[in-house]
Order: sequence, then structure tokens, then C-alpha cells
Amino acid sequence: MDLYQGLLLITSIHLLAAAAPGPDFVLVSQQTLSNGKRAGLLCSLGIALGLSVHILYSSLGLAAIIANSSSALWGIKLLGGGYLIYLGVSGLSARARPLETQVVKPVVARSPIKTIGLGFLCNALNPKAPIYFVSLFTIVLSQDTPAQHLLIYGLWMMVLQLAWFSLLTALLSRPAVTRKFQRMGHWIDRIAGGAMLLLGIKVLATRAS
Repeated sequence: MDLYQGLLLITSIHLLAAAAPGPDFVLVSQQTLSNGKRAGLLCSLGIALGLSVHILYSSLGLAAIIANSSSALWGIKLLGGGYLIYLGVSGLSARARPLETQVVKPVVARSPIKTIGLGFLCNALNPKAPIYFVSLFTIVLSQDTPAQHLLIYGLWMMVLQLAWFSLLTALLSRPAVTRKFQRMGHWIDRIAGGAMLLLGIKVLATRAS
């Protein structure tokens, strides 16, 4: 798979994954609704920077595996494909959640650095992220994949993450939009689940061939 094909695949799946409600989504929503658009944008920047932690260890570790062991690479691809299928099945079974009507109370204003740090830690400490990133990278892995391509993919994912959460912040600056996102949440989960399921099957089918 060449670089541009890999970027297209990663763009489609990562945007869906970012849009699915999760800890980052909740944090950006809370910061935007409580402290305004600026806080939401700073938090979004921190989340995008937090991806760098996962990208660094994933790309460097997988690059070393690619260079030294083709059998280990296949093992990683099998595990990654299986995990993507698991995420896919979980997403497809998502159900509509009851709307939350709680009032958002203002929180203590933080400095820009602390707000960025809040987003950074939320993403960097997410326990599900390591498996997700390794699994996602398995989609574009091959024995001749240059290490720099994995880093390019990672940087592009950071751009996508920042763009999505910046858009979310702009939308949530209008509180009425929040209810629409809550109503759509399970559909986003299902669409992302279907995409991950297909990609997981693709990874396993490539191994079988």
C-alpha cells in the first residue's frame, strides 16, 4: 500500500473514531460549555498533542518489528485485525442513550497551559489508545513500509484530531447543538463499528492470502 492509499484509509477510520463519543469528546464538550470556545480549542490542541505519545511508541515499535521479524509482524497484524473486529462488533451493537438534561456549571478557569495539559493527559492516559493505534497501523503495514510513513500517518492523525475537535468546539458554542450530538451518538458508533469491522476482516484476509 502506498502512502496516499494509507492516508486515505487512516483518514476515513480515524475521523469516525474521533467522532464517536468518548473521554476526549466529553472533556471538550465540558470545557466548551463551561468555559467557552477558547477553552474548548485549547483543550482540543492538548488532545491532538496527546496523540504524539501513542504515535511515537507505536510507530517506532512497529518499525523495529518490521525490520527484524516478519513472523512477529504477522502476529501483530492478526492481533490488530482481531481487535478491529472486536471494536466493530461493539460499535454495531451500540444503542441510543437517554438524553442528559443536567445543567452545566461553570468550572474554575485554568491558564492556557493548564487547559492544554488537561487535554493532553486525557488522551495520553487513555488505556484503550495503545491497542487502538497499533491496530490502526496494522491496516497499512507491510514488510516494505518505511518507518517515516508511519510517522507521517501519525502526524496526519494529529491534524485530523485537532480539526474534528475544533469543529466540535465551534458547534458546541451553541448549546442547543449538544442534544443533537447526543441523539446521533449511537449512529456514529455504529458507522464507525461497521468501518472497523470491515478493516479488521481486510487485515485478517490479507494474512490468510
